[in-house]
This record gives sequence, structure tokens and C-alpha cells, in this order.
Amino acid sequence: MAHAAAEIETLNSFLRGEISAVETYRLATKHIETPVAKTEVEACLHDHEARVASLKERIEKLGGSPASGSGVWGIFAKAVQAGADLLGEKRAIDALEEGEDHGLADYNRDVDKLHGEARTFVRQQLLPAQKQTHGRLSRLKHNPNLH
Repeated sequence: MAHAAAEIETLNSFLRGEISAVETYRLATKHIETPVAKTEVEACLHDHEARVASLKERIEKLGGSPASGSGVWGIFAKAVQAGADLLGEKRAIDALEEGEDHGLADYNRDVDKLHGEARTFVRQQLLPAQKQTHGRLSRLKHNPNLH
């Protein structure tokens, strides 16, 4: 049982990160005006929302209770976003990329704490999806038409 509890806690840690990403993207969308940026940021938001749903479902299957909030990461995300609020679209995109870097690092750091199906789920579904979202935002940040 301790094994399942540890897996649930690791998945909940990923879930809190994803909830934080959703909150941050929702805040950032208020500062994104360029059509291409708006499209990409909204796509990233939907990617994170899908990962929230997948993680909640997986945690429930393991008999756990999904985290309902983002905890400390939410506070961190709001602080990062507060800086973006003052500086407009470019800073908002920079803040989002910083969050994507952080999310990718979390998955890479903690995936091996999981075993069996949970590890496979993260390695084959969540981690590739996070890499794709990270790449999308990175390309957006370096788009010469946005500055």
C-alpha cells in the first residue's frame, strides 16, 4: 500500500504542476493580443487542461484523491505572472516558457519515482505531451513576427 501512496503522491505533484500551468495560461491570455500568439497560447492551455484530466483519472484509478489546487506552484506562477502583467505580451510569453521549462524538468526528475503502469503512463503520454507543449511555446517565443 505504501507503494501506491508514493505513486499517488508523485502523480499529484505532477497534477499540481499542471493545474498551476492552467492557472498561469488563463492569466496570460489576458495579455496576448497577436492572433498567432493567442492561437498558440490557447492550444497550450488546452494541452495542460487535457493533462489535468488524465492525471485526475489515473489518480482515482489508483484509489487516490486528486489534488484540487496547485499549492506552492500556484503562488510561484502568480508571482511570475505578476511581472508579466506589467510588461505585456512578450514578457507573458517569456513567463509561460519559464513555466514550461519547470514542468518539463519536474516530469524528467520524478518519472523514475513511478513504477509499472504509472511510469509507462507518464513516459508514453504525459512527458511527450509536455515536450510538445514546451516546443510549441519555445517556437512562439522565438517567432520574429512577435517582437
